[in-house]
Amino acid sequence: MKSATGAKPEMWGPSIVGFGSYHYKYASGREADWFLAGFSPRKQNLTLYIMGGFKGADSLLKKMGKHTTGGSCLYLKGLADVDLAALKRLVERSVAEMRKH
Repeated sequence: MKSATGAKPEMWGPSIVGFGSYHYKYASGREADWFLAGFSPRKQNLTLYIMGGFKGADSLLKKMGKHTTGGSCLYLKGLADVDLAALKRLVERSVAEMRKH
């Protein structure tokens, strides 16, 4: 995530490590800052916070190995069964898409 964002890791709250940041604004007028990519070592899963839904995301996810998704979260039981090259490419593409918006 550090190489994909070019940013140092920072704590975002007590349990999330985020890399880089961006500012967003909802149609309601609410605004906030958030990280470009991040992770949290949760009890049940390693949770990765990345943008999904971009062109090619599904094919990269199929190469990943065991995982589940929900919203902008990718849940991994561990890294041992994960295709790390696919994971790296997924994070890089996610960050690139975030920067477009």
